[in-house]
Amino acid sequence: MALAKKTGPALVLVATLVITGMVLFPSRPERTEPPATTDSFENCTVIMVGRNASADGSVMATHAADCGVCDFTWRHVPAADHKPGEKRKIYHINQIRTWPPSQGLKWDLIKKDITGVELPEVPHTYGYHHAVFGYLNDQQLAIGESTVGNQRKMSNPTPSGVMDITMLTLLAMERARTAREAIKLMGGLAEQYGYGFHDSGEMLAVADAKEVWDFEVMPVGPLWTPKTGKPGAVWAAQRVPDDDVSVCPNESRIGEIDLADADHFMASPNVVSYAVEAGLYDPRSGKPFNWKRAYNPAEASAAADPRRSRLWRLLDVVAPSRKFSPETPNMDFPFSVKPDRKLSVEDVMALTRDKSQGTAFDPVRGLRGGPFQNPNYYKGTRLISVPNVEYTTLTQCRSWLPDIIGGIVWVALGSQDTSCYIPFYAGVTDIPKSFSVGDHWVLNREAARWAFDYVDFHVQVAYNAAIVDVKEAQRKWEGEAVAGVPERDRQAQELFRKSPAAAARFLTGYCLTNARNVIEAWWKLGDDLWVKYNHVMLYNPDKRLNGRIPTASPEWWNRAVRAHDVLTEPEAKK
Repeated sequence: MALAKKTGPALVLVATLVITGMVLFPSRPERTEPPATTDSFENCTVIMVGRNASADGSVMATHAADCGVCDFTWRHVPAADHKPGEKRKIYHINQIRTWPPSQGLKWDLIKKDITGVELPEVPHTYGYHHAVFGYLNDQQLAIGESTVGNQRKMSNPTPSGVMDITMLTLLAMERARTAREAIKLMGGLAEQYGYGFHDSGEMLAVADAKEVWDFEVMPVGPLWTPKTGKPGAVWAAQRVPDDDVSVCPNESRIGEIDLADADHFMASPNVVSYAVEAGLYDPRSGKPFNWKRAYNPAEASAAADPRRSRLWRLLDVVAPSRKFSPETPNMDFPFSVKPDRKLSVEDVMALTRDKSQGTAFDPVRGLRGGPFQNPNYYKGTRLISVPNVEYTTLTQCRSWLPDIIGGIVWVALGSQDTSCYIPFYAGVTDIPKSFSVGDHWVLNREAARWAFDYVDFHVQVAYNAAIVDVKEAQRKWEGEAVAGVPERDRQAQELFRKSPAAAARFLTGYCLTNARNVIEAWWKLGDDLWVKYNHVMLYNPDKRLNGRIPTASPEWWNRAVRAHDVLTEPEAKK
């Protein structure tokens, strides 16, 4: 056998484990190199749910801010009226950059990085909630984000790209009521003032109470300036059918574009011409223009590159009857699918926490997760739920309710699997102070995010045991928040009929109180986990007993360790 030609300890160990039946890793094609067009695999997953694909008729969209070093603070910007002649300053906003808390909050410090461009202010700007991006305004406009990258020659790292993706989302929150309005606004501003500098190709899920769109915008190269007379960006948008679910895992998802179908497609005037000029599409080829193949080709499959498994996984979970294969190139998957069953808000929360359980990409398969089956050890695949997430949002837009009641953004700070979704309605006029402060490098017990990191840190000690405690807490707090939505809606509507301001005060009071209670519960949960699993033991405070964690050191793990010890003994002892 070929195996006999090499006797290194690692190879012998694999052979030993195969013989004992302990290797569960499936064979797969050789991994391909990451495509040159994509900036990062470690960013954000977006799920988009049409109103007829959801269990309650709401339009839903998610965003996972998977950064690990980004600013995670939130703030509320109130609605405002503006006088004729007022200007709106435009800032360069870097998604990644943060400052030490001693220097101030990011959203104050970005005002020092002005672009020199000022837009005429509109008479009225809407109130909204934002963190790295704008997420929900008081008109039920909602946004989620995923970096998709672009062809290298398209990148524009110069300040001539005045508009970046964060600034575009904030302007959309301030000025747009519907998804279509927001797309036209953002696309038009990117064309006029240029797009790029800090950002490459980006995708936004843009939703309102009736529909959700995939909007993708990309720079047009470092030589662009307004003097060229050409658009400073190229963009396209495709509407998710009302019966369907679509996803974006850091890959462009828009394919062929039919601009004659204005109900499903929008695009910049240079959507094809720029590709021709840049040598990215040849109309003489006889092939129809395809957005993603021209501007963001990602020629890989889940099987060939597990870092690209999220697309396959989400579509397979949502529509298992389609029997999608992980061997299918990601470029060949449909833009959207009809789910086998309509999705509830709890279903979508569960999707954001998915870790490819039971598949070839399961991070605890075989030896990957260690004795406590910890999914955060193995980095050979890319999961939907990852430990480096700043926060996850899930927006709901509901057409049958007044806007300030119908819109909800559910926020889970930190890792999805150990966090808790907290609701904030569109009409909420304040965000907890604990959401507006905090930093990765400075422990701050006044910062909400640190309560969830505190729990997450203690879960890592004995993951498969401690996660059970976390799920119990999630069932309580998330369960109560979700179950209480109909009654809160009813009470808010009664107040709204008398006074919209009274309804807003009611919703604000609930959201602030609930957030405070959840944060306090998570600090306590962290304390309880520390005591319960201290010294990698199992402590029972009520009975004042301790003992071995039942899941610790399973026999399959002990066998693997013994096999490894034998094979790695010094030669002199063998």
